[in-house]
Amino acid sequence: MLNLFSEHEKIIRAEGENTYPNECCGILIGEIDDKGVKTVKYTEAIRNAREDGEQYHRFLITPEDMMQAEQTARKRKQDVIGFYHSHPDHPAMPSDYDKEHALPFYSYIIVSVMQGKSDELTSWELTADRKNFESENIFKGEKND
Repeated sequence: MLNLFSEHEKIIRAEGENTYPNECCGILIGEIDDKGVKTVKYTEAIRNAREDGEQYHRFLITPEDMMQAEQTARKRKQDVIGFYHSHPDHPAMPSDYDKEHALPFYSYIIVSVMQGKSDELTSWELTADRKNFESENIFKGEKND
């Protein structure tokens, strides 16, 4: 389960719309409770480092951007709990490429952006054997206390 407050959902949707027709990407920072429920407390948009001709269907977060996000999480006494990206004019379902580049444990939010407007928003977790993504329930709340 992933707790996603409306302020973070709005940020993710806006990023998807602002980068359309290319993919946006970013990092989810937050907390994990003793039951494994993740709560997003902060989102950090990342510049898509994929080469220009590929950004319409691929994204890349550099090791330097990942290290910066880890440092931000540490300063906040939180953890990197996942990532988000958009699928321009495609469903909010993970692609084979997404699966090949994902790691178990993390939440992967995908927002579908159809003709420039954000649409379906989903979250996924890669199974421990790395063979499949499983849909992750999203609890959408109003406050980020």
